Amino acid sequence: MRRYLRILLLVSAIAIGSVSCSTRHYAVQSVDYQRVTFDSLFDASPDAETAAFLAPFKAKVDSIMSPVVGQAASDMLADRPESKLSNLLADILIWAASDFNENPDFSVYNMGGIRASISKGDVTIGNIIDVAPFENKLCFMTMKGSQVITLFEQIAFRGGEGVSHSVRAVISKDRKLVSLKINGKTVNPDAEYRIATIDYLADGNDGMPAFKLGTNRKMLTDKSNNLRFIIMDFFRENMKNGRMVDAEVEGRITVE
Repeated sequence: MRRYLRILLLVSAIAIGSVSCSTRHYAVQSVDYQRVTFDSLFDASPDAETAAFLAPFKAKVDSIMSPVVGQAASDMLADRPESKLSNLLADILIWAASDFNENPDFSVYNMGGIRASISKGDVTIGNIIDVAPFENKLCFMTMKGSQVITLFEQIAFRGGEGVSHSVRAVISKDRKLVSLKINGKTVNPDAEYRIATIDYLADGNDGMPAFKLGTNRKMLTDKSNNLRFIIMDFFRENMKNGRMVDAEVEGRITVE
């Protein structure tokens, strides 16, 4: 159903473009929106004329979205405090770091940036775009241990975020940070830690303003560094080597 939604958005964009060309004196003053769930209810009485009109657009969209980039060994969802999909995406940031001569101590991928799940079986370009639809880029920064602790206090308050394999954080039921280890060691407030994340978080968004304290930033701006392309490359490399992609919930963030 998501493909039909993309088709409708494409048709709407064409229609808006046509109107704007003939009515240049109009200008958008504000934008308001709400999310509408497209499910089987919308297919109960399909309109043949509409389906025929959308058919060529559907064919074009399908040709772009349907190529398979890899296989998932299990269903992967995103959930707090920890989940298969959030773990996988955080680990992919670490996986990609070596291409930029980086060796981060840990990574953070926000739950709010994960907009779909991944189902067991073939994973397509369209599936990855559903998961990561935004124009977010990979970035790196350095933070002092005291700042890392502040960051994880904010993560605890949010009930958890996607973090990489090296992290072991314990939070209380009232969302306070109880303990934090990176690579098996309690975080040293005076040490420095290299972090991989996304540019949206690096700007202090999504309830994690501690990221603004980061220094020695490497902000990747090229389109090829968009997270969706990095995720696709990870799946393609695994498929090339005959591996299915999977992840586990392993106690990276636990609630006591």
